[in-house]
Amino acid sequence: MDVSMPQPFPQALNAEERSLAPVVDALSAASRELTGRLSQTGTRHEFPSRARVIEMVEALRGVLFPGYFGPSELTGEGVRYHIGATLDFVLHGMAEQIKRGLCATCDHDSPDACVRCENGAALSTSRAFIGALPGVRRLLATDVLAAYEGDPAATSPDEAIFSYPGLLAIMSYRIAHEILTLKVPLIPRMITEHAHSVTGIDIHPGARIGERFFIDHGTGVVIGETCVLGKNVRLYQGVTLGAKSFPLDEQGNPIKGIDRHPIVEDDVIVYSNATILGRVTIGKGSAIGGNVWLTRSVPPNSSISQAQARSDKFEEGGGI
Repeated sequence: MDVSMPQPFPQALNAEERSLAPVVDALSAASRELTGRLSQTGTRHEFPSRARVIEMVEALRGVLFPGYFGPSELTGEGVRYHIGATLDFVLHGMAEQIKRGLCATCDHDSPDACVRCENGAALSTSRAFIGALPGVRRLLATDVLAAYEGDPAATSPDEAIFSYPGLLAIMSYRIAHEILTLKVPLIPRMITEHAHSVTGIDIHPGARIGERFFIDHGTGVVIGETCVLGKNVRLYQGVTLGAKSFPLDEQGNPIKGIDRHPIVEDDVIVYSNATILGRVTIGKGSAIGGNVWLTRSVPPNSSISQAQARSDKFEEGGGI
Protein backbone atom coordinates (compact mmCIF):
# COMPACT_ATOMS: atom_id res chain seq x y z
CA MET A 1 0.00 0.00 0.00
CA ASP A 2 1.28 3.48 -0.86
CA VAL A 3 1.27 5.14 2.60
CA SER A 4 2.10 8.52 1.05
CA MET A 5 -1.51 8.86 -0.16
CA PRO A 6 -4.60 8.99 2.10
CA GLN A 7 -6.67 5.82 1.81
CA PRO A 8 -10.47 5.98 1.52
CA PHE A 9 -12.73 4.18 3.95
CA PRO A 10 -13.82 0.70 2.81
CA GLN A 11 -17.10 0.65 0.94
CA ALA A 12 -18.43 -1.82 3.51
CA LEU A 13 -18.72 0.99 6.04
CA ASN A 14 -22.07 2.70 6.43
CA ALA A 15 -22.88 6.09 4.95
CA GLU A 16 -22.20 7.99 8.18
CA GLU A 17 -18.73 6.44 8.52
CA ARG A 18 -17.96 7.07 4.84
CA SER A 19 -18.87 10.73 5.30
CA LEU A 20 -15.82 11.09 7.55
CA ALA A 21 -13.45 10.04 4.77
CA PRO A 22 -12.87 13.55 3.32
CA VAL A 23 -12.08 14.91 6.78
CA VAL A 24 -9.70 12.02 7.51
CA ASP A 25 -7.97 12.52 4.16
CA ALA A 26 -7.58 16.27 4.67
CA LEU A 27 -6.21 15.97 8.22
CA SER A 28 -3.84 13.17 7.23
CA ALA A 29 -2.42 15.23 4.38
CA ALA A 30 -2.06 18.29 6.61
CA SER A 31 -0.25 16.21 9.24
CA ARG A 32 2.32 15.03 6.70
CA GLU A 33 2.91 18.58 5.47
CA LEU A 34 3.48 19.92 8.98
CA THR A 35 5.53 17.21 10.64
CA GLY A 36 7.27 15.41 7.79
CA ARG A 37 7.07 12.20 9.83
CA LEU A 38 6.61 10.11 6.67
CA SER A 39 9.46 10.24 4.18
CA GLN A 40 9.07 9.71 0.47
CA THR A 41 9.87 6.05 1.04
CA GLY A 42 7.22 5.74 3.75
CA THR A 43 9.69 5.40 6.63
CA ARG A 44 8.15 6.33 9.97
CA HIS A 45 10.12 7.75 12.88
CA GLU A 46 8.70 7.84 16.40
CA PHE A 47 8.83 10.91 18.57
CA PRO A 48 9.94 10.58 22.20
CA SER A 49 7.21 9.47 24.57
CA ARG A 50 6.20 12.32 26.86
CA ALA A 51 4.92 9.85 29.45
CA ARG A 52 8.19 7.90 29.48
CA VAL A 53 10.34 11.04 29.71
CA ILE A 54 8.33 12.35 32.66
CA GLU A 55 8.46 8.92 34.29
CA MET A 56 12.26 9.05 34.20
CA VAL A 57 12.35 12.61 35.52
CA GLU A 58 10.18 11.55 38.45
CA ALA A 59 12.51 8.60 39.05
CA LEU A 60 15.49 10.97 39.04
CA ARG A 61 13.90 13.05 41.80
CA GLY A 62 14.25 9.95 43.97
CA VAL A 63 17.94 9.74 43.02
CA LEU A 64 18.69 13.40 43.65
CA PHE A 65 16.73 13.43 46.93
CA PRO A 66 16.32 9.79 48.05
CA GLY A 67 13.76 9.35 50.78
CA TYR A 68 11.98 12.56 49.80
CA PHE A 69 10.74 11.26 46.46
CA GLY A 70 10.14 7.61 45.61
CA PRO A 71 10.44 5.04 48.43
CA SER A 72 10.43 6.83 51.79
CA GLU A 73 11.80 4.02 53.97
CA LEU A 74 15.31 3.90 52.51
CA THR A 75 18.22 3.49 54.92
CA GLY A 76 21.90 2.56 54.69
CA GLU A 77 22.74 0.18 51.88
CA GLY A 78 19.17 0.42 50.64
CA VAL A 79 19.91 3.94 49.43
CA ARG A 80 22.81 2.71 47.28
CA TYR A 81 20.72 -0.11 45.83
CA HIS A 82 17.82 2.23 45.05
CA ILE A 83 20.08 4.79 43.39
CA GLY A 84 21.92 2.15 41.35
CA ALA A 85 18.77 0.41 40.15
CA THR A 86 17.09 3.71 39.28
CA LEU A 87 20.11 5.00 37.37
CA ASP A 88 20.24 1.78 35.33
CA PHE A 89 16.55 2.23 34.49
CA VAL A 90 17.07 5.88 33.50
CA LEU A 91 20.28 5.16 31.55
CA HIS A 92 18.63 2.75 29.13
CA GLY A 93 15.22 4.40 29.12
CA MET A 94 16.67 7.82 28.37
CA ALA A 95 18.89 6.34 25.65
CA GLU A 96 15.78 5.07 23.87
CA GLN A 97 14.06 8.46 24.14
CA ILE A 98 17.20 10.30 23.00
CA LYS A 99 17.41 7.98 19.99
CA ARG A 100 13.81 8.78 19.13
CA GLY A 101 14.48 12.49 19.49
CA LEU A 102 17.51 12.34 17.20
CA CYS A 103 15.72 10.28 14.57
CA ALA A 104 12.56 12.39 14.67
CA THR A 105 14.53 15.55 13.89
CA CYS A 106 16.92 14.20 11.25
CA ASP A 107 16.61 14.27 7.47
CA HIS A 108 14.62 11.09 6.87
CA ASP A 109 15.50 10.84 3.19
CA SER A 110 19.26 11.21 3.59
CA PRO A 111 21.27 7.96 3.43
CA ASP A 112 23.20 9.15 6.51
CA ALA A 113 20.05 10.37 8.26
CA CYS A 114 20.22 8.35 11.45
CA VAL A 115 23.96 7.82 11.88
CA ARG A 116 23.87 9.64 15.23
CA CYS A 117 21.22 7.38 16.71
CA GLU A 118 22.15 4.10 15.06
CA ASN A 119 25.84 4.03 15.98
CA GLY A 120 25.39 4.08 19.75
CA ALA A 121 25.48 7.87 20.16
CA ALA A 122 22.19 7.84 22.04
CA LEU A 123 23.53 5.48 24.71
CA SER A 124 26.79 7.40 25.07
CA THR A 125 24.82 10.64 25.40
CA SER A 126 22.66 9.06 28.07
CA ARG A 127 25.81 7.96 29.93
CA ALA A 128 27.18 11.50 29.77
CA PHE A 129 23.93 12.81 31.24
CA ILE A 130 24.04 10.28 34.09
CA GLY A 131 27.64 11.30 34.76
CA ALA A 132 26.56 14.93 35.18
CA LEU A 133 24.00 14.18 37.92
CA PRO A 134 26.38 14.68 40.91
CA GLY A 135 26.93 18.23 39.69
CA VAL A 136 23.17 18.73 39.35
CA ARG A 137 22.71 17.46 42.91
CA ARG A 138 25.33 19.90 44.21
CA LEU A 139 23.55 22.84 42.59
CA LEU A 140 20.16 21.72 43.87
CA ALA A 141 21.52 21.51 47.41
CA THR A 142 22.41 25.21 47.18
CA ASP A 143 18.94 25.98 45.81
CA VAL A 144 17.35 24.21 48.78
CA LEU A 145 19.41 26.26 51.23
CA ALA A 146 18.51 29.47 49.37
CA ALA A 147 14.82 28.62 49.71
CA TYR A 148 15.09 27.81 53.40
CA GLU A 149 17.24 30.83 54.26
CA GLY A 150 15.33 33.21 52.00
CA ASP A 151 11.81 32.42 53.20
CA PRO A 152 10.93 33.25 56.83
CA ALA A 153 7.92 30.93 56.54
CA ALA A 154 10.11 27.87 55.80
CA THR A 155 10.44 25.71 58.91
CA SER A 156 13.18 23.46 57.47
CA PRO A 157 15.01 22.57 54.25
CA ASP A 158 12.81 19.45 54.20
CA GLU A 159 9.73 21.60 53.79
CA ALA A 160 11.24 23.34 50.77
CA ILE A 161 12.13 20.01 49.12
CA PHE A 162 8.73 18.46 49.76
CA SER A 163 6.40 21.33 49.00
CA TYR A 164 7.88 24.35 47.19
CA PRO A 165 6.78 24.62 43.52
CA GLY A 166 9.77 26.84 42.79
CA LEU A 167 12.17 24.09 43.78
CA LEU A 168 10.23 21.54 41.73
CA ALA A 169 10.53 23.76 38.66
CA ILE A 170 14.22 24.41 39.30
CA MET A 171 14.88 20.68 39.66
CA SER A 172 13.24 19.99 36.29
CA TYR A 173 15.14 22.88 34.73
CA ARG A 174 18.54 21.67 35.98
CA ILE A 175 17.88 18.15 34.65
CA ALA A 176 16.67 19.50 31.30
CA HIS A 177 19.57 21.95 31.00
CA GLU A 178 22.12 19.13 31.29
CA ILE A 179 20.35 17.20 28.54
CA LEU A 180 20.22 20.29 26.34
CA THR A 181 23.96 20.89 26.71
CA LEU A 182 24.42 17.43 25.15
CA LYS A 183 22.55 18.69 22.05
CA VAL A 184 19.53 16.44 22.55
CA PRO A 185 16.44 17.79 20.75
CA LEU A 186 12.83 17.85 22.02
CA ILE A 187 13.35 16.15 25.38
CA PRO A 188 14.66 19.14 27.40
CA ARG A 189 11.67 21.28 26.47
CA MET A 190 9.29 18.42 27.20
CA ILE A 191 10.69 18.27 30.74
CA THR A 192 10.47 21.98 31.51
CA GLU A 193 7.03 22.37 29.93
CA HIS A 194 5.73 19.54 32.10
CA ALA A 195 7.03 21.41 35.15
CA HIS A 196 5.43 24.56 33.76
CA SER A 197 2.05 22.84 33.56
CA VAL A 198 2.38 21.60 37.16
CA THR A 199 3.81 24.72 38.83
CA GLY A 200 2.96 27.68 36.59
CA ILE A 201 6.70 28.46 36.36
CA ASP A 202 8.16 28.61 32.85
CA ILE A 203 11.96 28.17 32.71
CA HIS A 204 13.46 27.52 29.30
CA PRO A 205 16.12 24.76 29.49
CA GLY A 206 18.54 26.96 27.55
CA ALA A 207 18.78 29.57 30.31
CA ARG A 208 22.00 29.58 32.36
CA ILE A 209 21.34 29.83 36.08
CA GLY A 210 23.91 29.91 38.88
CA GLU A 211 23.78 28.36 42.33
CA ARG A 212 21.53 29.38 45.23
CA PHE A 213 18.60 30.22 42.97
CA PHE A 214 15.27 30.84 44.72
CA ILE A 215 11.80 31.43 43.26
CA ASP A 216 9.42 32.53 46.03
CA HIS A 217 5.72 31.66 45.50
CA GLY A 218 6.50 31.26 41.81
CA THR A 219 3.26 31.32 39.84
CA GLY A 220 3.64 33.19 36.56
CA VAL A 221 7.45 33.39 36.51
CA VAL A 222 8.92 33.30 32.97
CA ILE A 223 12.66 32.89 32.24
CA GLY A 224 13.62 33.03 28.57
CA GLU A 225 15.99 30.84 26.58
CA THR A 226 19.08 33.08 26.57
CA CYS A 227 18.78 34.46 30.12
CA VAL A 228 21.91 34.39 32.26
CA LEU A 229 21.38 34.44 36.02
CA GLY A 230 24.27 34.68 38.45
CA LYS A 231 24.59 33.33 41.98
CA ASN A 232 22.09 33.99 44.76
CA VAL A 233 19.32 35.42 42.54
CA ARG A 234 15.81 35.61 43.98
CA LEU A 235 12.62 36.04 41.94
CA TYR A 236 9.08 36.53 43.17
CA GLN A 237 5.78 35.56 41.55
CA GLY A 238 4.86 37.00 38.17
CA VAL A 239 8.40 38.04 37.18
CA THR A 240 9.13 37.97 33.45
CA LEU A 241 12.67 37.86 32.08
CA GLY A 242 11.83 38.05 28.41
CA ALA A 243 12.72 39.37 24.96
CA LYS A 244 11.86 42.88 23.84
CA SER A 245 11.82 42.23 20.11
CA PHE A 246 12.61 39.57 17.53
CA PRO A 247 15.00 40.51 14.68
CA LEU A 248 13.73 39.19 11.35
CA ASP A 249 15.60 37.66 8.42
CA GLU A 250 15.14 38.61 4.77
CA GLN A 251 12.02 36.46 4.55
CA GLY A 252 10.47 38.12 7.60
CA ASN A 253 10.98 35.15 9.92
CA PRO A 254 12.36 35.57 13.47
CA ILE A 255 16.12 34.92 13.69
CA LYS A 256 16.66 32.11 16.16
CA GLY A 257 19.58 31.44 18.49
CA ILE A 258 20.60 35.04 19.26
CA ASP A 259 20.97 36.50 22.75
CA ARG A 260 17.76 38.41 23.47
CA HIS A 261 17.01 37.96 27.18
CA PRO A 262 18.33 39.70 30.33
CA ILE A 263 21.57 39.09 32.20
CA VAL A 264 20.93 39.14 35.96
CA GLU A 265 24.13 39.35 37.97
CA ASP A 266 24.86 37.93 41.45
CA ASP A 267 22.76 38.81 44.52
CA VAL A 268 19.86 40.39 42.62
CA ILE A 269 16.26 40.41 43.88
CA VAL A 270 13.38 40.94 41.44
CA TYR A 271 10.06 41.55 43.18
CA SER A 272 6.60 40.43 42.10
CA ASN A 273 5.22 41.16 38.65
CA ALA A 274 8.33 42.99 37.45
CA THR A 275 9.03 42.68 33.72
CA ILE A 276 12.58 42.92 32.35
CA LEU A 277 12.93 42.69 28.58
CA GLY A 278 15.81 42.50 26.12
CA ARG A 279 19.54 41.87 26.40
CA VAL A 280 19.98 44.22 29.34
CA THR A 281 22.13 43.73 32.44
CA ILE A 282 20.86 44.02 35.99
CA GLY A 283 23.96 44.86 37.99
CA LYS A 284 25.16 42.87 40.99
CA GLY A 285 23.34 43.46 44.25
CA SER A 286 20.39 45.31 42.68
CA ALA A 287 16.74 45.18 43.73
CA ILE A 288 14.00 45.61 41.11
CA GLY A 289 10.70 46.73 42.63
CA GLY A 290 7.29 45.18 42.09
CA ASN A 291 5.43 45.93 38.84
CA VAL A 292 8.48 47.63 37.31
CA TRP A 293 8.72 47.58 33.50
CA LEU A 294 12.40 47.67 32.55
CA THR A 295 14.08 47.66 29.14
CA ARG A 296 17.43 49.27 30.09
CA SER A 297 20.46 48.06 31.98
CA VAL A 298 20.97 49.19 35.58
CA PRO A 299 24.30 49.57 37.42
CA PRO A 300 25.30 47.44 40.42
CA ASN A 301 23.58 48.02 43.77
CA SER A 302 20.62 49.83 42.20
CA SER A 303 17.14 49.86 43.74
CA ILE A 304 14.66 50.52 40.96
CA SER A 305 11.12 51.70 41.62
CA GLN A 306 8.40 52.28 39.04
CA ALA A 307 9.20 56.01 39.03
CA GLN A 308 12.90 55.37 38.46
CA ALA A 309 12.17 52.89 35.69
CA ARG A 310 10.31 55.68 33.86
CA SER A 311 13.15 58.18 34.33
CA ASP A 312 15.97 58.82 31.90
CA LYS A 313 18.86 57.91 34.19
CA PHE A 314 19.65 55.28 36.83
CA GLU A 315 22.02 56.03 39.66
CA GLU A 316 23.94 53.39 41.56
CA GLY A 317 22.48 52.83 45.02
CA GLY A 318 19.19 54.69 44.40
CA GLY A 319 16.29 53.76 46.70
CA ILE A 320 13.01 52.08 45.75
